[in-house]
Amino acid sequence: MAIYTIKDIEKMSGIKAHTIRVWERRYGIVIPKRTDTNIRYYTDEDLRELLNISILNKNGMKISKIAELDKDEIAEKVEKLLDSSHEYSHIIDAMLLSMVKIDEYALSNAIDNAWEQYGFEKLIEDIVFPLLERIGLLWQTNAIYPVQERFVSNILRHKFIIAIDKEIPTKQNNNKKLIFFLPEGELHEFGLLFYSYIARKEGFEVIYLGASIPLQDLEKVQRVTQAKAFISAHVTAIDKQELENMFDYFKDTFPSVYFYITGLQIRELNPTLPNNFFVFSSAADFKEYLIELEDAVF
Repeated sequence: MAIYTIKDIEKMSGIKAHTIRVWERRYGIVIPKRTDTNIRYYTDEDLRELLNISILNKNGMKISKIAELDKDEIAEKVEKLLDSSHEYSHIIDAMLLSMVKIDEYALSNAIDNAWEQYGFEKLIEDIVFPLLERIGLLWQTNAIYPVQERFVSNILRHKFIIAIDKEIPTKQNNNKKLIFFLPEGELHEFGLLFYSYIARKEGFEVIYLGASIPLQDLEKVQRVTQAKAFISAHVTAIDKQELENMFDYFKDTFPSVYFYITGLQIRELNPTLPNNFFVFSSAADFKEYLIELEDAVF
């Protein structure tokens, strides 16, 4: 059984610690347990209940009315609400709840419903990416177990592969090849997978190398494929100088090849970039660059 502090609960539910304490005193909602030394703590069941309460409260139900319901009634109302909800935050909350419960059916169903309702691109940009940011924060603060993060990641990866498979061309397009890769030590693939899906959908042939690729191997791949551009994502913490040195290596090794880069470290560090490097932060940005690349090169 996992044990959470009130700060852990605040981060996972989005409910301020002060508000949780007020609800506890005023309405008797989710009374924490106490250790032998009188330290307050919460359990998985408490977290699930607060996530459900948060969903109802965000949708306009007064906390005094929620307090009149038992746990089963709250869960039932949440289920009905999520079936008809159009708010991304509620879907993200539902996915977090599925993660806590290790409920594969509920998580997969929430993803599929959002996919059908909003389309794959909005699902990823407006729901999955914010979900992963929250999970990353929770993982870093030890508010969730690594196995819970991996549970979500494996299901999401499966959904990505389904979407990408639908866009794989039936014939080669030797004139529009792009190489997608993550540099050594970089393992966060979801952004790269998403943008490879966009490129396929826009008619480009994708050479997807995946995570943690040695830099010297890229030269061999580019020589064989004659790809006109590289796409990479940079999420894992790295020193700014080290990042700029990597980009200088790419510039010297591939002076006539374009690089399109994205990721948290690009936003946070704002590195100095060579002339053949371009930064994008959304599907819309990336599509514009693909149009420019097609006009300029192909």
